[in-house]
Amino acid sequence: MIQRIQTVWLLLASVFAFLTMKMSFYSGHKINDPQKLFVSLSGSSPSIFITVLTVATAITSLVLIFLYKDRKMQMRITAVALVLSILNIVLYFVEIQKFVAAESSFDLTSVFVFVIPVFLFLGVRGIYKDEKLIKSVDRLR
Repeated sequence: MIQRIQTVWLLLASVFAFLTMKMSFYSGHKINDPQKLFVSLSGSSPSIFITVLTVATAITSLVLIFLYKDRKMQMRITAVALVLSILNIVLYFVEIQKFVAAESSFDLTSVFVFVIPVFLFLGVRGIYKDEKLIKSVDRLR
């Protein structure tokens, strides 16, 4: 299980998804905020959809590591997790529209959100290569 490269990619995707729960993606002042409070947008933000998608992506990526015996199902669920992480990025950008553009900015840790789909894609690619290798070995028997 650990000797497969997709295990590393899926574990990294899960770690970065859990990190986005604490690390901020965007910070600044919200529009129509009378107190002008400095607010950070992260995975555990006031938006319930972002929180749910972040947790779902993190847990799914972690569980996918242990589905190594059924590669077809592992590949399908990884593709679903990839779509969820892209949807999560879209929700982040929708939430950014609620900030004052001149007084807000992306944080350095926003990179974590963009790295998750890359690691999931690399995981899908590794699972596909394993599946192809198994099929070619079965053909030789």
